[in-house]
Amino acid sequence: MNNTKNKEESRDRLVKAIRDLHGCNAGWQESVPVKETFQGQTVWEGVVQVFELIDHPTAKKCYAWSYEADEGKRKFVAVLHQDPVKSPKDAVKAAIISGNQN
Repeated sequence: MNNTKNKEESRDRLVKAIRDLHGCNAGWQESVPVKETFQGQTVWEGVVQVFELIDHPTAKKCYAWSYEADEGKRKFVAVLHQDPVKSPKDAVKAAIISGNQN
């Protein structure tokens, strides 16, 4: 399977996660690399996908990514662009603080 197809399938799975978590459809906008550190140590590094939300009542954007959890299952994270989350980096911080990125 080529890399473009892998990216499309991954984005499709993130759109499904956004639909499941937030009850709306989404269109992909861009990929943003994020590296989050704490006291000089990297606590998260990856690529956050930015989506435009379709018909969400309070947010216009969502930041989403997936990761492999300890038990080997793929977990999906989708954080709305709402105060205090204003960027992909903010979304990662919020997920870490809330415990959704363990």
